[in-house]
Amino acid sequence: MKLLFSIAAAFCLWTVMFSPLTAPHVDFWLTMSLSAAILTVLSTVFNPGWWKNLNWSLRNMLLGVAVAILLWCIFWTGDKISSMLFDFARPQVDAIYGIKNGASPWLLSALLLVLIGPAEEIFWRGYVQHSLSLRFGQNAGFVIATALYASVHIPSCNFMLVMASLVVGVVWGLLYRFFPDRFPAIIVSHALWDAAVFVWLPI
Repeated sequence: MKLLFSIAAAFCLWTVMFSPLTAPHVDFWLTMSLSAAILTVLSTVFNPGWWKNLNWSLRNMLLGVAVAILLWCIFWTGDKISSMLFDFARPQVDAIYGIKNGASPWLLSALLLVLIGPAEEIFWRGYVQHSLSLRFGQNAGFVIATALYASVHIPSCNFMLVMASLVVGVVWGLLYRFFPDRFPAIIVSHALWDAAVFVWLPI
């Protein structure tokens, strides 16, 4: 019940942020920041002690950087291919980037690095995938959690955003499936990739 409540909360929050019906009426970055904080609180309340035994070693930090770079390269390649194949691809990508119009790059970088990126991993992999894996097995937990992570972006009505979340969800989910002890590296890679692809080196 706790897990279902948490997932339902995530769907509601992401719908408010991304749905064409509600998004124009909310401050995206304020709502995203509040949502990230809420998901972190839910993860901590319903999965207490998740932070114990995390190994913030140099090896994990470097692995996180490497995964973030690999993902950026994958998305750069995917953008070129999708733009050649689909007329709607680039406009939908540009619509995603339109979210940051008028916002301070420094503020966005800080939010993505310190709050939003880590919070998504703490919730989707550290809590949701972990809980589903305990209940249904590692493979099923990975598949269900990845599908849910992509699905919360469907209300955006943006195919490219949903596919982007599916790709990164598969990568981070697989890393968590086979290397749960590398969870700090996954958190670092998500935070760095968010900031890189959205602010530092937009595609």
